[in-house]
Amino acid sequence: MGMNTWTIDSAHSAASFSLKHMMVATVRGQLAGIQGAIDFDEAAPEHSSVEVRIPIATLNTGMVARDQHLRSGDFFAAEEFPFLVFKSTEIEPDGDAFKIHGDLTIRDVTRPVVLETTLDGIVPGMQGGRLAAFAAHTKINRADWGLDWNTAIETGGWVIGDEIKIDLDLEAVEAARVAVPA
Repeated sequence: MGMNTWTIDSAHSAASFSLKHMMVATVRGQLAGIQGAIDFDEAAPEHSSVEVRIPIATLNTGMVARDQHLRSGDFFAAEEFPFLVFKSTEIEPDGDAFKIHGDLTIRDVTRPVVLETTLDGIVPGMQGGRLAAFAAHTKINRADWGLDWNTAIETGGWVIGDEIKIDLDLEAVEAARVAVPA
């Protein structure tokens, strides 16, 4: 079957995140405009790779002032570091799923993460070719990437939780087939 290169369809892909606010409520946000490619070997997924870039400018939590603060130097410093970047280093089959090990770069800090990933299906595209859908999830500690701005709550605790849950829903379009040497 060989290695197939798939281009992420930014119009049908999204990244979402959630974290605790005031230690009890959950705040959610999304990022759009995901760019990237997946080199996917359907017969041997462990030989595959993925690289994704997500523009910080698209960050949306539903509150303009909060979004501007998140794009500021207190958090993502979006003017200086306009993208979140993930590059896989290893893909490990895990039953019907995959653990995609890779490097996540936020601002100027790169750290390893593992994305728990599923292939949700491959279907014929409406305009020819094929489409694939992938879902991936992980949790990170924001302080590991220098996103450590916070304010103490008068009654104890912090305004912003440390753990960020990240969900990716990607649709990709098959771009080309590359023959794999025997």
